[in-house]
Amino acid sequence: MENYTIKNLAITAWAEEDRPREKLLAKGKHNLSDAELLGILLGSGSREQTAVGLAQDILRSTDNDLNELGKRTISDYMKFHGVGEAKAITIAAALELGRRRQLTNIKDRPQITCSRDSYNVIAPLLMDLPHEEFWILLLNRANKVIGRKQVSLGGTTGTVVDAKVVFKKAIEGNAVYLVLAHNHPSGNLSPSPQDLILTKKLIAAGEILTIKVLDHLIIGGKGYYSFADEGRMG
Repeated sequence: MENYTIKNLAITAWAEEDRPREKLLAKGKHNLSDAELLGILLGSGSREQTAVGLAQDILRSTDNDLNELGKRTISDYMKFHGVGEAKAITIAAALELGRRRQLTNIKDRPQITCSRDSYNVIAPLLMDLPHEEFWILLLNRANKVIGRKQVSLGGTTGTVVDAKVVFKKAIEGNAVYLVLAHNHPSGNLSPSPQDLILTKKLIAAGEILTIKVLDHLIIGGKGYYSFADEGRMG
């Protein structure tokens, strides 16, 4: 019953194994679709459709992109018939909790061997934000992550980065290497002229302080741009 074509059929009328809550208990959470999980959060739909049908409509509005869904506001969720303030808050809280789950303290100190490693560590902090932020990854001599530090936050089109703040945090964190990262809320991964100038400036400052800048990532909704991969760290 994956397509839920009969939207107005009450969930209690479905076969027990097709009801989201019962399905989760019987088969485990990993066997539920995104719409079924969201349907559980909604709890109920409307007279016209089930909770899962409503969840499908919400997901379709973002092309089934959970990252995009995480950027929506309470009022955005409430535009859907059957979603009041309480349900909208539940959705927002669940998505934020999922994001924070990825922000737990780095206990195993992952080693950075390529840009994808850096992206996996820093992306959860930046991918859903409606404004721009600048962060740094602190690495030890073995290229293992020993910290993630926010340097600045700004508006939708940029944020001011002070080299003194960057390297103060790096020195305090005993970093040997740095990876720079910031997001583009627009989703455009191309570096701006300001991004290029800032990268060169921080690389030069790092050389003076013997803290090498290994890469600069631009995070967007669909991926990332790596200065190192593109040969722009020289």
